[in-house]
Amino acid sequence: MRDSRVDDYLATLPAWQREAAQRVRLLLHEADPELSETIKRTRQPYFVLDGNVAAFLGTKNHLNVFIYDPIAPDPTGLINQGHGNATARSIQIFEGDQPDETALLALFRAVIANNRAGGWRKLTT
Repeated sequence: MRDSRVDDYLATLPAWQREAAQRVRLLLHEADPELSETIKRTRQPYFVLDGNVAAFLGTKNHLNVFIYDPIAPDPTGLINQGHGNATARSIQIFEGDQPDETALLALFRAVIANNRAGGWRKLTT
């Protein structure tokens, strides 16, 4: 389910960040059509399904895509920040970057599968 407030947030980003975020947004919904969008922390887009899956944050020089699962596999090395973080890792996308969409889709599907199985916290205990 889409949330128009996410559109409002994306409209504030520089064109290249907005384009990257829109592409990642499409992949999130492709990962599972039951995924919902919402706004948390006043204005930050979150993508949820049985728990947080991902969130966006535009910064001065990159787009952060937060992945809310520290155990989902990342065999191609998409995640470039937050290794060892207890709750979330991130993919920093810089202007001109072309993230591997097949790998990104697989990562989102793994996070969703973990959420549906009770969440990564349950799976690691």
